[in-house]
Amino acid sequence: MKVTVELTDTSTKFIINNIYPLYLHDLSGIWGWKPNRYGIYEDDDTRTLNDQIQVFDIWWEKPSILFPYLIRVDGLPAGFALVATPPHTFGSDYYMNEFFVMKPFRGKHVAENAASQVFDKHAGSWEVQTNATDRNKRAQTFWRKTLQNYVPESCVKELVATRDDNEKLIFQFNSSLA
Repeated sequence: MKVTVELTDTSTKFIINNIYPLYLHDLSGIWGWKPNRYGIYEDDDTRTLNDQIQVFDIWWEKPSILFPYLIRVDGLPAGFALVATPPHTFGSDYYMNEFFVMKPFRGKHVAENAASQVFDKHAGSWEVQTNATDRNKRAQTFWRKTLQNYVPESCVKELVATRDDNEKLIFQFNSSLA
């Protein structure tokens, strides 16, 4: 399996836009979200997926600040990683805003490989967050293992804090130490 991570642009953003509702569906099981009255995972009255992705377009409007990566396996879309820099971080150089690998590619080291490739593209301090509850043990285990394999364990700071009105498990590390 060949795992690649590529920066998308306006000509390829539609692939991430296609995958994004699957990501929100996965998250609904962790956060307990329900779709709105139109079947869209949004808090407001967003009516269509097309309406939803227009808000999401910010990722392609700030090319030196926001980095939307597409993860591929053997050329097929497998997921995405959305990386933010200041002012969209919490004090670090880089923030993994969203990270998702579709189910057919899970359990095959695709996600760990992709995350490491993304970290390698941006040397500096990083923050990764995930839901801190017991409903999210799989992601918590994934990030602990991935970061332990990426940088020395003593170089990863782990804490629980409230961010965006939700309790998050936060990992902070420096990719320059890898």
